[in-house]
Amino acid sequence: MMHGLPCLSAGEGPPLIVLLFTPEAAVPTGASRRLTLRMLRPFSERFTTHLLIRPPGLPPTTTMAQLAAVHADAIRETFSGPVNVLGLSTGGSLAIQLAADHPELVYRLVLGGTACTLGPVGRRAQRRYIERARQGKRPSPALAEMLTGSTIGRTVLKGLLWLMDGHREHLDAATMLSAEDGFDLRGRLHEIKAPTLLLQGEKDIVYPLDLARQTVKGIPDARLVVYRDRSHSGTFTDKRFAVDALAFLQNNQP
Repeated sequence: MMHGLPCLSAGEGPPLIVLLFTPEAAVPTGASRRLTLRMLRPFSERFTTHLLIRPPGLPPTTTMAQLAAVHADAIRETFSGPVNVLGLSTGGSLAIQLAADHPELVYRLVLGGTACTLGPVGRRAQRRYIERARQGKRPSPALAEMLTGSTIGRTVLKGLLWLMDGHREHLDAATMLSAEDGFDLRGRLHEIKAPTLLLQGEKDIVYPLDLARQTVKGIPDARLVVYRDRSHSGTFTDKRFAVDALAFLQNNQP
């Protein structure tokens, strides 16, 4: 735990706060834990990575600003100065909010597959997820359209996602996605003071490239790196992702 927040830490070196969406408001276990640690391994070889997770049981009306405030309290109470932050997808939205609301806490900011607000496809899919979760249905099949444009692929994915949901309760996840539904920082990006790098797939339909460009244009000291022909999920599996992010975090140019 970090000041009351679930936290998965690994590695050695200066701190790196990692923000990403987890289906449960808890430290991942089992296969999910192994996959998460594998994804973070390049970073934990250079930094002490802290995957910081929202607390369980938040009110369904929780906003992204309120989530950022909770995370800011944990960072402020744990570290003596500003820290590097890595935010991916929905976690990137939280990272942007954190950097705008609490600029004194963020030293360098790396964003991946995200933007200052959701695109239409992402918003539609996530609203369906929220609706299904609050109806007590398995919600993840609603996200299939974000992952593939293939009709057959979506059908297969819906089945797999339905199975993966199991019998877990998904209201905490719906609260996180509902906070992102109301998230739009296009008018406040200039308040971010940290040097910022955004790594984005050219074919990301969740946070389209035009929104990524708006995001970087609005942040005073920001750069955009676009991976050609990469989808939303393809951004994070691209071998260049960790290389570029680490170069920037270590004050080099990707």
